Amino acid sequence: MTTPSAPAPTPYTPPAVWHWNKDNGGKFASINRPISGATHEKELPRGRHPLQLYSLATPNGVKVPVMLEELLALGYSGAEYDAWLIPIGEGAQFGSGFVAVNPNSKIPALLDCSDASDGAQPVRVFESGAILLYLAEKFGALLPTSGAARAECLSWLFWQMGSAPFLGGGFGHFYAYAPEKWEYPIDRYAMEVKRQLDVLDKQLAAHEYIAGADYTVADIAIWPWYGQLVLGQLYGAGEFLQVQQYTHVQRWAQQIAQRPAVQRGRKVNRMMGEPAEQLRERHDASDFDTRTQDKLAPSA
Repeated sequence: MTTPSAPAPTPYTPPAVWHWNKDNGGKFASINRPISGATHEKELPRGRHPLQLYSLATPNGVKVPVMLEELLALGYSGAEYDAWLIPIGEGAQFGSGFVAVNPNSKIPALLDCSDASDGAQPVRVFESGAILLYLAEKFGALLPTSGAARAECLSWLFWQMGSAPFLGGGFGHFYAYAPEKWEYPIDRYAMEVKRQLDVLDKQLAAHEYIAGADYTVADIAIWPWYGQLVLGQLYGAGEFLQVQQYTHVQRWAQQIAQRPAVQRGRKVNRMMGEPAEQLRERHDASDFDTRTQDKLAPSA
């Protein structure tokens, strides 16, 4: 007996002028909108450390705490930070205080209060790549200072910024979050993600790290997206994309995942997964031992 095929999706004819349908947005319909700016008044909290991070442990959100934990591990005490949770599913990124730090209402956002004691205004930095570059230059670490090595590192840093939207907003959205699964967009973005993985695989076949022999901001930027993808930690798409075939990316991803600073940074501002892996807010190094959700949650 022949199994009947699924009906073809109804073709969409765009109208002359697009109109916002608030109910047509899948999982994130409640927070996606075609306008910017604050929806409500809410000031951001500030802690005692020089750097104030406002974020959530998405792939973009993971980058900055990993960077800060790496800097602290290198001995840069000025990289101490308070990490405040911004639950984007609840629209916290549209509060007036957050919008003042990032008018684009996206996490992560950083406020550098290092010079506040001298009466200087805090420095706001938004966009994860910009934050990584700002911190690398501020502390003189994890970024080559000149020449071909610096150019190579920056090229890969900006490669990630340009490539990841195809993985997240493209493939991830249509594969994992769209209200229905459609072959064309999943096919289109799966092809591009596999091409990107092949680019990385060829680069890592010749180099220990993304930009060469040294661990840099390029690795910190790329690993939360492509490293977690090949380790099966993103979208549940490992088998679909056959990620095991990218052996050099696998080697690199596993190597980065073993770094203590990466293991700590992944926990910061996390709201999902095992309770022991969730540190909703980070205000002190001891919080990793005492303030994860398994330590705070009542015993069953």
